[in-house]
Parts: sequence; C-alpha cells; structure tokens
Amino acid sequence: MKGSMALLFCVAALTVWVVTADAKELSITTIKEDPYTMSRGSELEGYCIDLISELSKKLGFKYKVHLVKDSRYGSMDSSGNWNGMIGEIVKGEADMAVAPLTLTAVREQFVDMTTPFMQTGIGFILRNDLASAESTFSLLSPFSTDMWVGVLIAFLLTGLCIFLVCRISPTEWAEPDSEEHNFTLLHSFWYITGALTLQGAGPHPKALSGRVVSAIWWLFTVMLLACYFGNFSSMFNSNNKHVSIKSFEDLANQDVIDYGTFNAGSTMLFFKNSHNPVYRRIYQHMERKKSYVSNMEEGIRRTQEGNFAFIGEAVSLDLAVARYCKLIRSQEVIAMRSYSIATPQGSPLVKNLSMAILQLSESGELTYLRDKWWASSCVGGDRDHTSEALHPQDLRGLFLLLGLGLSIGLLLALLELLSRARTQAKDGKKSCCSVLTSELNRRFGSGAESAEQDSSDKSKA
Repeated sequence: MKGSMALLFCVAALTVWVVTADAKELSITTIKEDPYTMSRGSELEGYCIDLISELSKKLGFKYKVHLVKDSRYGSMDSSGNWNGMIGEIVKGEADMAVAPLTLTAVREQFVDMTTPFMQTGIGFILRNDLASAESTFSLLSPFSTDMWVGVLIAFLLTGLCIFLVCRISPTEWAEPDSEEHNFTLLHSFWYITGALTLQGAGPHPKALSGRVVSAIWWLFTVMLLACYFGNFSSMFNSNNKHVSIKSFEDLANQDVIDYGTFNAGSTMLFFKNSHNPVYRRIYQHMERKKSYVSNMEEGIRRTQEGNFAFIGEAVSLDLAVARYCKLIRSQEVIAMRSYSIATPQGSPLVKNLSMAILQLSESGELTYLRDKWWASSCVGGDRDHTSEALHPQDLRGLFLLLGLGLSIGLLLALLELLSRARTQAKDGKKSCCSVLTSELNRRFGSGAESAEQDSSDKSKA
C-alpha cells in the first residue's frame, strides 16, 4: 500500500513538473567554451547545446539559452557571494546551468547538481616526439617498422633477381652442362650483403644484365646508408634524446622540459594542496619558474613550440590533441572529477534530469555527442609523420629506382639469352622457341641440377 502511494506521489509530482515546465520557459545559463558552447552567427552550437536539446526532447520542456554575464563558472568571494553561472542559479536568474561545471562539495552546498554527464581528470599534453620511450633497440630507431620491412623485401627481391639474371644470361653461365654456376642462391644473398657493408664479396657478375642489377643495388645501398646515418646522427644529437615522459612522476623527475597550468585555476590548487610528494614537486617547479599560462591557447602554443608540457583538464586536452597532430596526451589521468548540471536547491528538475542523463548514457547518445565534437582532424597518417623515423613513402623514389633497375636487369638477361637462342637456331636450322625452351630447361631444369651436383662432387674429390 505504501509503495503504491509513493508511486502515485512520484507520478503526480512529475505531472505537476511537466505542466509547470510547459507553462514556463526555462532559463538556461552556459559559458562560451570550445567545443561545449560556441557561437555560430547569432546562434549557439556545441556539445552542451546538443545535450540541452536531447534533454528537452526526453522531458518535454521549453527553454532559452543565454551566456553567463561575467564569463565565469562560479566561485565564492570573501563575503560569501557567488559569481558566474553558480551565482545566477543562487540568485534565481537562471533555472539551470549546463556547462563543463565541476561537481564539488562547496557547490553542492548551495545548488543541486545532477548525475554527471562527463568524467574527466587532470592530465598533460606535450609533443609526441618527447613522449616516446627510449627503445632498447635504438639502432633501429632511424627507420620505422614499415621502412625496415621494405628494406627486407628489397633485400630478398634483389638477391633473387641476381640469382635469376646470372642463371639466365649466357655471358654469365655459357655451358650449364659443364661449367660451375658461381651465383647460387646463397652466394647471391652473400654478394648483396657485402654491398650493404660496403665490402665487395666476389666473384662479381660478368654479364651486362648482372652488372646493371649490381650497380643499382650498390646505388640503393649507398643512399640508404646515407639516410640511415644522417637520421641516426640527427636523433642522437637531439637535445631531447634522453627525455621520455609518460607520467607525472616522469615530468617531476626531469628538468629538460618545462611545464605549467592555468594560473590560480582548480588544477593549480590541486597541486598546491596535495600532500603527494610528486605533485608537490610539480607545484614547487611551477612556482619557481612561474610557468603558468593565461589561457588554453597559450598552453597549446607553448606545447607545440616544444620543451613544454601543458597540464589541464583531460577532456580539454583531448580536444587539443584531436586538432593538433603533433600533440599527445598522457595516459595517466589523476584527480578524477565530473561535470554536472546545476539547478536551484530543492528544484524538481534534478531527479528528472539525472534520470534523462542516465538514459542518454545507456543508449550511447552521450558517447555519440563526445565523438561528434571531439572528432580528430588528423586525417590518414598525419600523426604518424610527426615522429623522426623515416617511412617508406619518404624514400619512395629510391625504392622505385631499385625496382626499375631489377626489371631492366631481368629484361637484359632475357634478351641476351634470346640472342644466343636465335644464333643457335640459325646455325642448327631449328626454331628459336625450341632452342630458347631447351636453354631455359638446361638452366633451371634437371640438367642444371646435375651439373651443379657434378661440380660439387669434383670439389669434394
């Protein structure tokens, strides 16, 4: 019976609230901050504007949005008066404040706040070349993984090409039945390995086709080594070669990179009031260096210039990372906090707004809005190119030159064999195709295998 009465009471309260909301246009205060609320001509747009729209659809209220007069979130002065959006709620100038308002104990004493619609914390951003960890295999760092794979493929293809060219060319292997073939598959790879170390490993190709492939591979090798050592020297001599920052402790334990946050903001107060020794060292460093910034734009600009890490709200930093491809946010986020909607104390709005926010969260609508307004502008592989390692596309011309050289070498070898086949066909009055087929069989068929086996037996004897 009591449960039924309570249910009827809740339904009646909700009905009264909906009727009141329909009769009264709610006044909603917000603050201009990208991407929560932004101006688009005479109208407003952004995450918070979309959130208000979704809440009004679920609860059926009419509303009018205005920007807070003093452009502040809300704090209490020494006389106990509130300013900003919280002040407008306390004074009755607004029915609701929808903005990235942090849920705090002090604010909860003077206004009612809903279930959080967004979770955040304190993180930091810096240039991604400063955040990369030092690798144990630092000798591999001048080239990216894709680049090393490309070099390996080029090595295998060139070794195979040398082997084929030297087998096909009659200048290199005139009599497969009696002559020993110097360029076995193993020796072909040994030969091009010698070129990689700038040491010639004999014997060397005699045919024009083999020399073309050999010359192209030497040219490829010299230019590749020049790029490798040039990039390695640049990375080795970098002022930041010993800097690898992934956490606040890494930030506090180094003095190469400066760091700072908003002056007199909640983030600064967190470090100032913290008893954690790492966070205290961070605050003392910022006080000593006076490395505070006045706004978000200054923090992002200094971070992009290098040797600076900007500390701030994780969601705001995520937006900066989405728009500036050279930046990266720390994985570590501390001092978790939430953003909520504020209403006057005792307002029937709170319960219904909290329920609507939970429904939007469960349906994935809040995630959709987050993805919509925090979408990355780093298209394709733009972010990857900020690293110092060379990528295959950086040396695509060199790889194309090698591919062209290998193709020309194989073509020349076939032309040499074709020329010999035509001469033999003319002398023996046979068809050129039959002679060419016979020559290929001698070089790649059972005849070639028996010839190599005989030469191997002779060397053992």
